[in-house]
Amino acid sequence: MVDQLPIHQQPAPVAVWWLGVHGGAGESTLARLLPGGRAAGHAWPRPPATTYTPTRVVLVARSHASGLQAAQRAATHWASGHLPDMEVLGLVIVADAPGRLPRPLRDLAALVCGGVPRAWHVPWNEDWRLGRDATAETAPAAVRRLLADLHALIPSSGPAAGGTL
Repeated sequence: MVDQLPIHQQPAPVAVWWLGVHGGAGESTLARLLPGGRAAGHAWPRPPATTYTPTRVVLVARSHASGLQAAQRAATHWASGHLPDMEVLGLVIVADAPGRLPRPLRDLAALVCGGVPRAWHVPWNEDWRLGRDATAETAPAAVRRLLADLHALIPSSGPAAGGTL
């Protein structure tokens, strides 16, 4: 398959990997908000062979056309069955600009979201753009809902958790 994200071996499992499907998606910012989460560095994370649980991944993309197309390619790669040890929890679409998406992008986002188990939309955040610290307490309500959803989806203890949430 062309235009697939690479797969990189990781030293240890974590509770959830934020997989930015393109540069500048926002996975590093989101990873800072969730204890036990880590940015995957634009590659599918493969844990050590001694890990017996699926690797939990949240795809992250910007809401512009190339970001949504990259998310579509990643979702297609996952759905193809070539990543059997990956559990994609969903897709986070991070606004690439303030305001409402133009209709063609809304339609593309809806199409892409149909290929993943769940989707979250993160609004434009001027504070993050200006380099102000991202914290769960000061994050927009949509981000706090995303974090709450992930807490509900991921076990908080035991070896399957791969980290603390």
